[in-house]
Amino acid sequence: MGSTKTRKTLAQGLTCLEICAGGGGAAIGPEQAGFSPVALLDNDPHSCATLRHNRPYWNVVEVDIQRFDASYWRGVDLLSGGLPCPPFSIAGKQLGREDDRDLFPAMLKIVSMVRPRAVLIENVRGILAPRFTPFRERVDAALSTAGFDTQWASFDGADFGVPQKRSRAFLVALRRDCTNPLRWPTPSPGVSPTVATAIGDLMAECGWKGVPDWMEQANYLAPTIVGGSQKHGGPDLGPTRARQAWAQLGVDGLGLANSPPEPDFIGMPRLTVRMVARLQSFPDSWDFIGSKTQTYRQVGNALPVRLAAAVGKAVRKYLE
Repeated sequence: MGSTKTRKTLAQGLTCLEICAGGGGAAIGPEQAGFSPVALLDNDPHSCATLRHNRPYWNVVEVDIQRFDASYWRGVDLLSGGLPCPPFSIAGKQLGREDDRDLFPAMLKIVSMVRPRAVLIENVRGILAPRFTPFRERVDAALSTAGFDTQWASFDGADFGVPQKRSRAFLVALRRDCTNPLRWPTPSPGVSPTVATAIGDLMAECGWKGVPDWMEQANYLAPTIVGGSQKHGGPDLGPTRARQAWAQLGVDGLGLANSPPEPDFIGMPRLTVRMVARLQSFPDSWDFIGSKTQTYRQVGNALPVRLAAAVGKAVRKYLE
């Protein structure tokens, strides 16, 4: 019965199974690249609520992927997802495989269950550091044994229309019985709008008189948005160094605002969750479910939609 449903789904076009789907950044990207999700898996109830709210027809499964049998979706075209970053982030202890949040073993297990044609995994750029070479080699060896050839690369969202400096690492694993060569997306430096261009209209929504002066100061790309982990981090734009970078753009990064500044506001404004979502290249129509802290984590930890779409389109060309 399961295999019948999988065949029917595959007949509708290229399909993907999304793990660690989060608030949708890495899911909207493949959607824009032409993939149809057979299921989206995440263990955060607020992220799952966001996905269901925006795409009621998506099959969203709230589950711990370390304890889940995904074999129902065997034969999917693409397995994709953004695995937790703290094990490899320079902002953390960089424990790698010693960190209990390392979900690469769970990902490899799911690969063996579903036997996709391609795998697309996103993480922080830190995973490409020399200290993690043995870790990457173990992942490569496991995927090679499963019949895949692997490639690692890093791209900055600012080269793909994202109004912030956000470098991410990507692992693409391609099954050897598929023959089209992979061509990574071509960066286009200088194409991204500045913070002022991206969110100036949102800053002006309540009639703030200081918008023109603020836009002159914010006429640069945003620094990397820091979302915080599920255990730590509230609704602010990151640690001291990050807040200093935001201050140079005229933004108070110590917290987030519930609404844009009022007409007579004086000082540095704070961003709203919607503004941060715009800087992550989410469409304005995408709503986030939960408290300010919960929604900001979904936004801040997301893969920028435009970057996800660019890499997803490169993988799609391989599979066509």
